[in-house]
Amino acid sequence: MSTTTDAVRHHDPAVRGFASDNYAGVHPEVLAAIALANGGHQVAYGEDQYTEHLQTVFRSHFGDRAEAYPVFNGTGANVVALQALLPRWGAVIAAESAHINVDECGAPEKVAGIKLHLVATPDGKLTPELIDRQAYGWDDEHRAAPLAVSITQSTELGTLYTADEVRAICEHAHERGMLVHMDGSRLGNAAASLGRPFREFTTDAGVDVLSFGGTKNGLLLGEAVVVLNPERVRNLKYLRKMSMQLASKMRFVSVQFEALLAGDLWLRNAGHANAMAQRLEAAVRQIDGITVVRPVQANAVFAILPREVSERLQKRYRFYFWNEQTGEVRWMTAFDTTEQDIDAFAAAIVEEMAR
Repeated sequence: MSTTTDAVRHHDPAVRGFASDNYAGVHPEVLAAIALANGGHQVAYGEDQYTEHLQTVFRSHFGDRAEAYPVFNGTGANVVALQALLPRWGAVIAAESAHINVDECGAPEKVAGIKLHLVATPDGKLTPELIDRQAYGWDDEHRAAPLAVSITQSTELGTLYTADEVRAICEHAHERGMLVHMDGSRLGNAAASLGRPFREFTTDAGVDVLSFGGTKNGLLLGEAVVVLNPERVRNLKYLRKMSMQLASKMRFVSVQFEALLAGDLWLRNAGHANAMAQRLEAAVRQIDGITVVRPVQANAVFAILPREVSERLQKRYRFYFWNEQTGEVRWMTAFDTTEQDIDAFAAAIVEEMAR
């Protein structure tokens, strides 16, 4: 079969941005894996040999009882995972800044029919004490029962939970009859920063179900719902299909995760992105008039600078305002961000601040 194409390149590969790690392309090793899985026929809808082997790969990271269900995207992973935890009358306690609240267009509520009980947090992290602000009313038919807790690792504010912090939340939730979901769209960045294996702050800490991210760490597409406690979380295969997250040619999603997780590609990618965020933080801290407002623990830098400077800078590099009122911006680094990218961006900031 022909390996040529009528498609043409419509972008400049030299253009860089700091808006999202989703802006990055696909890691070459992942592209090679997709090509490896191509050719011939494999059974559709997850009964292929790649998805079967993927269970072994995920269990090597999360324990012998882990069950992985590849899905298309992060919102889909969260919706499926939360549905698996809750009955129709159930609600989930989450941080006010959580992705399931602010960045999923109401999908958990509109698609899954799940009520969110939100808690304001100073750093994007829940604690047992913060959870208790919403953990009540189980016998009140007028209130959606809080039957699950959702935490994010790393959080939307770039902060991290230690294994002990996750364990304290899980123990507290379980004592109150609630299950625990972890949104791990940047789980690789968290593990790389903590220097700890995935299992230590997920399975061993008591998390029941996990949304595992792939696209932010070098995949073309694909996330996975990982059931860590199959005694409490069931029926994922039906919920995945009902939620329109079942890929017909699933081998091409599964083989990407094999490329990412069978060796150390996930760690190389995430560790590099984290290091580039540290380099960016160090550079901008030397610039008068800029304040880094949050700890840089993963691959995000949050800063405040004059709004007019940010608006001029956005014409040269894409990034987002995080808080329109305060002028806080968010800069994200990715697996393919280079030292030269960071240095050029920092130089552009200096130029715009001097105007």
